Amino acid sequence: MSQLRVLITGGSRGIGRAIALRFAREGAKVVVAARNSDQLDRVVEEINAAGGHGHAAQMNVQDHGSVEAAVWRATEFTGGPLDVIVNNAGVFEQATLEDTSLESWDRILGVNLTGPFWVMSEAIHALEEGDRKHVFNISSTAGKQGFPLGTAYCASKYGLRGFSDALREELTERGIRVTTIYPGATDTTIFDGVPGDWDRSTMNKPEDVAEVVWETYCAPEGTNVADVDVPPPR
Repeated sequence: MSQLRVLITGGSRGIGRAIALRFAREGAKVVVAARNSDQLDRVVEEINAAGGHGHAAQMNVQDHGSVEAAVWRATEFTGGPLDVIVNNAGVFEQATLEDTSLESWDRILGVNLTGPFWVMSEAIHALEEGDRKHVFNISSTAGKQGFPLGTAYCASKYGLRGFSDALREELTERGIRVTTIYPGATDTTIFDGVPGDWDRSTMNKPEDVAEVVWETYCAPEGTNVADVDVPPPR
């Protein structure tokens, strides 16, 4: 397999960082995008140490201009084409319907759903120029099942599932695979500020999700990779 060219949003920590390092171990060129430049720089160092070639692209997925600029920097680094896009940037909040403000609703939908739309809109032509082309949209079990205190979050993840399904129909003839990944609760910093009695020892690790993404990418042509769950820890 030739050197892969990968763009990962939300790549500075958690699942995004783990996916970046998994592709780095295969010698990939990995562009990690997120808002925090210091965290991105540290992940780039880890990518390089793992055997890949890393590049930081500061991006706010809610800002179209920011996405446009970051994708331009990514393709400049890769030489033009992209082989893999991972839409991983996400936010998680819990609130009753009455306590969900319009500002919170807009933020959750903006990051979790509109963000992937902006990224794909700006990166689609670079992806078409890639070799073994694949889009991964990181959803959640909340994209298949509703949960109390999760009206905004579940709406965003159900929406991402619909976005993926429609995008798959649109891109199949262009030779582009589209996979929706459904992790269960995963032990990342996303839970640090969320109230609740979370037993993080029972959660998946980010590396579990990253391995599923890599194995899915390597699945032979003709394999059904439309919707992929991340099994709970054993």
